[in-house]
Parts: sequence; C-alpha cells; structure tokens
Amino acid sequence: MDRHSPAVAAPLFRGYAFDLDGTIYLGDALIDGAAQVVADLRAAGARTVFVTNKPLETSTDYAAKLTRLGIPTIGADVISAIDALILYLRDNHPGATLMAIAEPVLIDELARAGFEVTTDPTCTDVVVVSFDRTFDYDKLTRAYQAVKGGAIIIATNPDPYCPTPDGGLPDCAAMLAAIEACTGARAEAIVGKPSVHMANAFLDRLGVGAGDAVMVGDRLLTDVAMGLNAGMATVLVLSGATTREQLADSAVVPNYVFDDIRGLVAQGQRANRVEQSQR
Repeated sequence: MDRHSPAVAAPLFRGYAFDLDGTIYLGDALIDGAAQVVADLRAAGARTVFVTNKPLETSTDYAAKLTRLGIPTIGADVISAIDALILYLRDNHPGATLMAIAEPVLIDELARAGFEVTTDPTCTDVVVVSFDRTFDYDKLTRAYQAVKGGAIIIATNPDPYCPTPDGGLPDCAAMLAAIEACTGARAEAIVGKPSVHMANAFLDRLGVGAGDAVMVGDRLLTDVAMGLNAGMATVLVLSGATTREQLADSAVVPNYVFDDIRGLVAQGQRANRVEQSQR
C-alpha cells in the first residue's frame, strides 16, 4: 500500500493530546471546527489535554485563552514546556542556580518552583534556554560566560520557529543555536516535544496508556515523532507548519493525515493511514 493512499477516518481513542499553535488555533483565532471537534470527543467520553512547546504563558493562561475562544479548559489540562522543564530540573538538578535566557513568565515560574534564578555567570549551574523575544547580545554574552565557566545548558523546546498568522517568529532553537555556536557546548536536554519528558507528563494527565491515546499536531519532528516514540497513534494536521510536500519527503510518518482536526470526527472524512509494518 502506498503510504499516502486514502483510507477511513481515525477511530475514537480514549485519550487525545492536542498541540495548540497550528492545530487548535493560529494566533488569537480558532482553526475552523476546532471547538466542535473537542466538544464531540469529550461528549463521546474521550479525555483531552493540550500540549504546547511555547513557554510564553502559564498553563492557567493557556486554559483561559482556550476557554475564551470557545473550548472550556482548566489549567491542569494544559501541559507546556515550562511544566516539562520544571519536572526535569527537579529530577536531575535539584537546588541548581539557574540563568534563564527567557521571558519573564518562565523566570517567574522557575522562581515559584523554588529555584534560584541569577544573571551572574559566576553563580550559574544551569543555563535554561527558551523562546525569548527579549534575546539580545547581553544575554548571549552572559550565557557564554556561564557555560565557559562550567554551567550546563537545558532548553525548553527544539522548534526553529513558531507559526503565527503573519508567517511565524524565531523560536527556542534559534537562541539555543547561538549559545551552542559560541560556546561549543551542546544542551544536556531539550525537554519539550518530542522528548520523553513531555510525553510522560501528558500521558499521566490523560490517565490512559500510550496504546489508548493519540497525539494530534502540525509538526512532524515534534508532535508526530514524540507520539510515535511514546507508542501512541499520531495524527498530522496540515493547518499549521507542515505541507504535503514536506510530508512526502519525511522519514517521520504519521498514522493519519488530515487537512485540519475536523477529520478526527467528520463522517466519511478521508484520511491518509500508514501501516507501520509496510514502511
């Protein structure tokens, strides 16, 4: 069977993990049908959570945005790269002093989680790198000095850019690349999608096993790769960062492909299913 041949729509799963940007909404506008799809899945008894690599707001903020846009959500049902970062730091670097190449929301969340955050390179154990629209030469220099002094690097997510209605913004990978380039060091961990740290966090929130869950997102190398590595079914939607041309050239192959998430529940919707044994 050709890996892009059409087949029936995806079945109903017990748990759904949805990416946000490019999957549920773009900027401040819901993608057509998103609210109805989530409502239909919930009405059918499925659990839903929302997973984002974008560390610019808290889980409570994202939940409030989803609710405002028409998808009622509580903070506990949103798992961000901030959550995965704090879990990783607590497990692997408890008590570390952090330098955060990040925006204020992430710095505040690290402090709220009990970590000391500094701008002094000589006191830094870990340089945390994130999506940072305030990134400048001073921050790059401080990070360089900290790493040269022995600090390790941990990044929130590997995304090179974040999709927006006007074409996107440079994301965490751009800041990380600058720091790695000048220091010659590499990040010890990138804790957001597609890492196992993020997958474990949202599967725990869903309360279902990987075999009963599906990851739905618009990126092959983060959303789809993470779901496949975790043993979940995967759905790629073409409403965000990935085109059909990019899919055709990719070694990462989702189980299902839809134009947008309406394909998850629409009667008669045609999807592209991939049989892993025939890859």
